[in-house]
Amino acid sequence: MDFRTIVDIEKPKWQIEPAERILFVGSCFADRIGQRFAEEHFPVTVNPYGVMYNPASILHTVERVKNDECEEGNYDVAVLTLGTNHIYIEKATGEIVDNCQKRPQSLFEERELTIAECADCLQRAITQLHQWNPKMKIMLTVSPIRYQKYGFHRSQLSKSTLLLAIEEVFRDSSLHSRASLADPSPFTLHSSLYYFPAYEIVNDELRDYRFYNSDMLHPTDQTVEYIWQRLVETCFSDPARQYLEEWHPLKKALAHRPLNPESADYQLFLQKTQEQLKVFEAKWGF
Repeated sequence: MDFRTIVDIEKPKWQIEPAERILFVGSCFADRIGQRFAEEHFPVTVNPYGVMYNPASILHTVERVKNDECEEGNYDVAVLTLGTNHIYIEKATGEIVDNCQKRPQSLFEERELTIAECADCLQRAITQLHQWNPKMKIMLTVSPIRYQKYGFHRSQLSKSTLLLAIEEVFRDSSLHSRASLADPSPFTLHSSLYYFPAYEIVNDELRDYRFYNSDMLHPTDQTVEYIWQRLVETCFSDPARQYLEEWHPLKKALAHRPLNPESADYQLFLQKTQEQLKVFEAKWGF
């Protein structure tokens, strides 16, 4: 007898490889998953200009990262995590702001992006990333965090808008792929895109308040760890899983905090650990 439904996760047409450079942009859930990758010694950049919740702000971040870093193909993977379709427009300029910077709410107008507007922002962000690196692998996901300030019904409508916008992006990319069959590049736009169902895992598979923090809105560490495990099972290559196995004892050694950090024994332990780290990084192509 089954007491829960398991989300069937489709595998991407690509896999995450050891030590790949990954850009995370999006909601605070992107922060949580990005931090998990950082703990496993992946070279990551997580929300370099702060947390971005809506597709327009995610587009702005992608444009800024591309302009500021100016290095061709600086990332192998981009993970875009959508939180809401709500935006804030500065009344004085008519521009969408990514951060109100604690200024009075009266200076801004709140609006909801339509499905078409969300899809357009995502498509433009994806285009920017592919212009930067035509081989970039792009993962889209929707944050499972609910927005109590909207009311739970409107929060659900917001998530539905994002999910429908992602579906539209995939539909358009599929049409683009069929129109570009002569393209010899290893990735068409369609094959490089992937949707990971973090939202569905929390809402349909875990589906219990014990998987939320005390605010009943944000997922617990245990929940994030479970999503991480599903991500590894689905998206990591065999070498990447081997990489994790070899990293874990090093990770444990680096996290060790001795009673006497000045002791000769600990200094020797530290020296050996650093030597092992250099060997590990050389092996995996850092």
